[in-house]
Amino acid sequence: MVGASIGRGAMRIINAMVQGIVAAKIHPNILTATGVIINVGCGILFGVGEFFWAGVVLIGANLFDMLDGSVARVTGNVTRFGAFLDSSLDRLSDMVIFSGIIFFYASNTAQRSLLNAFLALVAMMGSVMVSYTTARAEAVGVKANVGFLQRPERIVLLILGALSTHWESDNFFANRMPQVLWILAIGSFWTFIHRMYFTWIKLKQEK
Repeated sequence: MVGASIGRGAMRIINAMVQGIVAAKIHPNILTATGVIINVGCGILFGVGEFFWAGVVLIGANLFDMLDGSVARVTGNVTRFGAFLDSSLDRLSDMVIFSGIIFFYASNTAQRSLLNAFLALVAMMGSVMVSYTTARAEAVGVKANVGFLQRPERIVLLILGALSTHWESDNFFANRMPQVLWILAIGSFWTFIHRMYFTWIKLKQEK
């Protein structure tokens, strides 16, 4: 009941924002590009160790990611190029964010951890491969949107890991980014393998 009320309230806010953007005649591709620019700022914040603020900025960046599609549908600007641009820039955003995390954990700081840097690298590779296999599967006529760790879930996990980060805190719930990286590294490759297998099965059934 409470969750449904929160969901309805959030949708009203998003719809109001969409209507405001439509009234301002802002093209959805501009929103897509703006989201990437904000994600670059997020990657920089991760790189300098400001994980909490990176999480806050990441929320804002993904708000733009939600708005561009809605604005495109309302204004009738749904195009194949728009979908291509959105998908391509999402991959760039993912790599920028993970690059910031890798840079921080590989740098000479008190939190230096080559293991965490490696996990972030694996998570980045897995994230890209999940999206790549989806695109390639669609190219051969298979819709392979399977697996439990898709982009929205990855973003939510990154936000939770970032917002939990308070370097001086010894609270049990603080500084959980390393655990998030383990989930992202394993989960992304599991989803990648799942999509490979799913596509193989589907194509085999067509023979």
